[in-house]
Amino acid sequence: MGSLTLKKKPARIIPGFHLSLGYTMLYVSLLVLLPLSMIFINTMSLSWADFIDIVSDPRAVASYKLSFGTALAAGLLNVVFGTIIAWVLVRYHFPLKRIIDGLVDLPFALPTAVAGIALTSLYAPNGWIGQFFDFKIAFTPLGIIIALTFIGLPFVVRTVQPVLQNISSEVEEASASLGATRLQTFTKVIFSELAPAILTGFSLAFARALGEYGSVVFIAGNMPMKTEITPLIIMTKLEQYDYAGATAIASVMLITSFVLLLTINIMQWLANRRFMH
Repeated sequence: MGSLTLKKKPARIIPGFHLSLGYTMLYVSLLVLLPLSMIFINTMSLSWADFIDIVSDPRAVASYKLSFGTALAAGLLNVVFGTIIAWVLVRYHFPLKRIIDGLVDLPFALPTAVAGIALTSLYAPNGWIGQFFDFKIAFTPLGIIIALTFIGLPFVVRTVQPVLQNISSEVEEASASLGATRLQTFTKVIFSELAPAILTGFSLAFARALGEYGSVVFIAGNMPMKTEITPLIIMTKLEQYDYAGATAIASVMLITSFVLLLTINIMQWLANRRFMH
C-alpha cells in the first residue's frame, strides 16, 4: 500500500488567528452590538400597539421621508462631485493642490455644530450667499441637502482617490490606440474600476447623512412636518425622558438603514464580481 501523504496547513507569518478573532468579536460586541441591542431592549418595554402608534405618527413618518430623501440626494451629489474632485486631485498638477487636498478632510475635523452655524450664516435669506437668491435655501430641505453634502463629501473623495491612483495612464492610452473614444474609455475602462469604490463612498456618505444632527439642526429650521429630521425627534423625546419612544423611532431608522446598506453591499459585491470577470 502506498504511503498516505498528509497535507500540512500553510504556515502563517503572524500566528494567533483564533486569539485575534476572539478579541475582534469582543471589541465589536462591546462597542457595536451591545449598544445597539439596548435600543431593542428599551423598545420591547412598549406594547405592539404603542410601538405602531409611535413609529407611524404622521410627524415621525414625515421625518423619515425627509431624512432618507435628503440623505439620498446628498449621497448622489457627493458621488458626482466627489468623483470629479478625486479625478482632478489625482490626474492634474496645479498650484495649491496640497491645500485643496487637505481642505477635503475639513468636514472630518470641524465640529458639526460649527459647520451648521457657518452654513446657516451663508445661506440664510440675509446671508452672504442666500441674499442673492429669490428663494429660501436655509430652513428648507434644500438647506439640509447642502449640509449633508458638506459632511459627506470626504467619504467619496477618499474612497475613489486611491483607486484612481492605481489606474495607470497606459491603460487609457492602450484603449485610445485601439480606437476607443474618450467616452468609451471612461465607461468601459475607468468606470469599471471605479464602480465598487464609488458604491462604497456612496454608502458611507449616505449612512453618515442619515444620523447627522449637529450640522443640520441649525440650517433645517426644525418645522414639524416640513423640515424636522428624525434625529431631532429622537433628541426631543430624550429631553422629555421618553426613552422608549426615542428608541422605537431609532429602531425604525436602524433597521431601515441596515436593509439599505445591506442592499448596497450586495450591489458592490456583484459589481466586484462582474468587473473581476
